[in-house]
Amino acid sequence: MRTSTTLIAYTGGLAVVFAAALGVGAVTGSPIDMTSTHTDSHAAAAETTATTDTTVPAGLQVSQDGYTLGEITSPTRAGGPGALAFRILDAAGNPVREYDALHEKQLHLIVVRADTSEFRHVHPTLGADGTWSVDWTWPTGGTYRVFADFQATGAPRQLTLGRSVDVAGDLQVAPLPAASRTATVDDYTVTLDGDLTTVGGPLTLRVSRDGVPVTELDPYLGAYGHLVALRTGDLAYLHVHPEGEPGDGVTAPGPDVTFHAQAPSVGTYRLFLDFQHEGTVRTAEFTVPVGPTAAPTAESAPAHDGHEGGH
Repeated sequence: MRTSTTLIAYTGGLAVVFAAALGVGAVTGSPIDMTSTHTDSHAAAAETTATTDTTVPAGLQVSQDGYTLGEITSPTRAGGPGALAFRILDAAGNPVREYDALHEKQLHLIVVRADTSEFRHVHPTLGADGTWSVDWTWPTGGTYRVFADFQATGAPRQLTLGRSVDVAGDLQVAPLPAASRTATVDDYTVTLDGDLTTVGGPLTLRVSRDGVPVTELDPYLGAYGHLVALRTGDLAYLHVHPEGEPGDGVTAPGPDVTFHAQAPSVGTYRLFLDFQHEGTVRTAEFTVPVGPTAAPTAESAPAHDGHEGGH
């Protein structure tokens, strides 16, 4: 995932209409249906079939290459403290206990509400029995997508597997933020330079604080920034990383963090940039359209306090 990374194919369009948070901790492996908190059983069954089809977008399968994201347990209602836990199972149904490190962690856990208004990037702890767990409280009710990004030791490649979780509780559907090249978080401003297109190219994110370029970004997970890209609708996923790495003698610690990315189709994408400065991780959010009729506006995306584990 170091250096250049290409966006994996995404499918689907956004429908931000939920049922009134009817799910109580229900979990499926199917792509998210935004019109209901229930998932289609036939689609779920089809998705649980292990496959090596590389045309299937990352994060939309619960099983791939003989590995399966097992059932997820978590608090059943929003606001209730508890733990989120799961296992990665091998082809024989046994929990995987050995993983290769990817950017200083054995597993990256990304959790996103279906309308993309809630986003978390955390790193759970692996137990001796192969269970991954992390302290967890759902911020609101609704449908969430849980992504496990990992590479099992001995596996041919890195995988991102996903399941949907329906959480009971109050829910206010958030409209998709307007397309923008500027995002604010706390007293930081992040500006996007470059276009996400179907032919690919560089995307540079420039970090400033109170109008002053930040030239001392902290290394975070072996990089100066981490970018998660999701296509609205199905939340197909890619964890993108920037060019270069801290200490390579070439890559500067800001203000610019450059990625190479390619969108496989027109549509609307959500970008979440994690960056660290003065010991605090923050997340800048962007809505990015791809296609001949859509162009980003100058409006800012909503500000969020994007701390790791709390956003």
